[in-house]
Amino acid sequence: MAIQVLYTGDATVRGARHGAAESSDGKLKVTLSSPKSLGGDDGNGTNPEQLFAAAWGACFGGALEYIAKQKGISTGDVVIETKIGVGPSAAGAFGLVAEMTVTVPELTQADAEQLVGEADRSCPYSNAVRGNVEVALTAKGGK
Repeated sequence: MAIQVLYTGDATVRGARHGAAESSDGKLKVTLSSPKSLGGDDGNGTNPEQLFAAAWGACFGGALEYIAKQKGISTGDVVIETKIGVGPSAAGAFGLVAEMTVTVPELTQADAEQLVGEADRSCPYSNAVRGNVEVALTAKGGK
């Protein structure tokens, strides 16, 4: 499958989970810390799971907005709450689990479920994790 690349984001990480990450354009510059539950010091920085949750939520929201615009649907201010869990699997390797709740205030429950399903099939992050990450996806309408 060939992809026509429209944009490439980049970041350089130094010091792994207890270092820093920065994009070449300087727009992203974060300190990294590891949670105590992963053997870290629970410092003031963020971590890969929080960054992935934010990135996936933003990307998913973009897919949802795009589809809604194409269909002429007014959604209101969509809220996407994403949780990324990390831990060892039964096979011993580390893996991820995810929960995403998408609230679409100006749609009925049925319409929200349909739109969220379409966004899930369109979002590149959702497509990247499909079959690799256990995902609980919940849509909530507001009408």
